Amino acid sequence: MPGLIGKKVGMTSIFDENGNNIPCTVLQVGPCVITQVKTKETDGYAAIQMAFGEKKEKNTPKAMVGHFKKAKTTPKQKVIELKGFIRDWKVGDVITVDYFKNDPWLDVSAISKGKGFQGVVKRHHFGGIGDTSHGQHDRERAPGSLGGSSYPSRVFKGLRMAGHMGDKKIKVINLRVVKIIPENNLLLLKGSVPGSKGSYVVVQCPDRI
Repeated sequence: MPGLIGKKVGMTSIFDENGNNIPCTVLQVGPCVITQVKTKETDGYAAIQMAFGEKKEKNTPKAMVGHFKKAKTTPKQKVIELKGFIRDWKVGDVITVDYFKNDPWLDVSAISKGKGFQGVVKRHHFGGIGDTSHGQHDRERAPGSLGGSSYPSRVFKGLRMAGHMGDKKIKVINLRVVKIIPENNLLLLKGSVPGSKGSYVVVQCPDRI
């Protein structure tokens, strides 16, 4: 599924032609530079490697500095591979947000915000107990029995318990394109996308093959 790399700028809201207030997420998508074109003959599979975001040369490994120089571009912060591009892109080509000008719906993948170690009420929306009578003390947010006490005497795999929450890759599909500002490479999508401000996202076209 082809797409581009971007960065989450933040959220805002705009009014449409009917006066409806639409909450939007602002993404800076591109410009992305093609740094490598992989083919079945040379690499065993067909894909395009693209890069986005400037990075200081002193903070870039020498191998990657040479890789970027071969593509005739400066060191980049984010590098990914995507499959499914129909057009024959070449190394050094630059793709901007105009790539999505004919796509009304887009998918966005990103790393969600990390919440740290959380209990079952916040992590799995447990209701807790509403009464602290009969001698119960500070047990309102406890998970309760885990089941399987005498048999099978173990905790079932996948049981909803307290643990690390967030900080994982999430994909939100079918977000409506509200507006494209090509001169600033800005893309406005209806609703929210995962990640914090400044985090990298991958915007893909669900209808293209």
